[in-house]
Amino acid sequence: MLTSLLYIIIYVLVRIIAIFPLCILYILADLLYIIIYKVVKYRLKVVRQNIRNSFPEKSEKELLQIEKDFYHHFADYIIETIKLADIPLEELQRRACVRNPEVVDQLLKEGYTGFVLLMGHYGNWEWFSGASSFFDNVKLYQIYRPLNNVAVDKLFIKLRTRFGSLGIKKREAVRDIVKLKQKSARALIIFLADQTPSEANLHYWTNFLNHDTPMLTGPERISQKFNLPVIFLDTKRVKRGYYTVDMVLITKTPQLTPEYWITEQYARLMEKCILRNPAYWLWTHKRWKYKHKKPQSSTESETNNTTEKE
Repeated sequence: MLTSLLYIIIYVLVRIIAIFPLCILYILADLLYIIIYKVVKYRLKVVRQNIRNSFPEKSEKELLQIEKDFYHHFADYIIETIKLADIPLEELQRRACVRNPEVVDQLLKEGYTGFVLLMGHYGNWEWFSGASSFFDNVKLYQIYRPLNNVAVDKLFIKLRTRFGSLGIKKREAVRDIVKLKQKSARALIIFLADQTPSEANLHYWTNFLNHDTPMLTGPERISQKFNLPVIFLDTKRVKRGYYTVDMVLITKTPQLTPEYWITEQYARLMEKCILRNPAYWLWTHKRWKYKHKKPQSSTESETNNTTEKE
């Protein structure tokens, strides 16, 4: 009961704010930037450490500029996500544009019906919830982790599905994808693959932004299991309130690729996207909370055994 009431209150407030045009809302975003960055200092230690460790070659001035630009963009992201409650589809298509949907169109002609799309927390990933409108009779499914706050989680589902996209809970992904395959449904299955794997799933590590980084391998396993072409969504922020995506085909034969090859290709493409303009990646998440426990070599093992005997 309390959760439902909280959701109604939050949703009504969001709808009221979303009525205003973006030119007005961006003034609100400028004020929000000051509150988040200067007053509350939201996750400032995490952001600062992540940026510093990712760019050891940059000067203090350059690092500070990335930090400031990030918080400006983060405030924009919040306001733009609220605007999803009211923005017309035509405007969203102009502001979050898929520039080469013909990549999917060609694969559909070749007989493929399902696709794994890989993107990251870059630009405004929420605005691409209307991306399926760029394709004929193709539905967009977003793999997501439910938020701890049930009311806020319900709000995000409402916003993300407003233009016909559907959500698939991470733990139910395989089951739901099986159903889609059985129906031969035309489906774009999108993963935000730059998230940190759970501690039980630290299977593949690579160098990413100057860190030894564990990568999600679930998208690769699913693409290989169901033989789904894998496409990277290369996101760019063109200017305030405008984003583009270029679809980059990683492989259309995932079952023929070596283990972790797809995951590594994603890591390299995602890193290139971030390095192009670092301020637009989500630096607030604790991406590097796990340390890689590398297996000992035979020489190290023998040395340790000898030391123990002595």
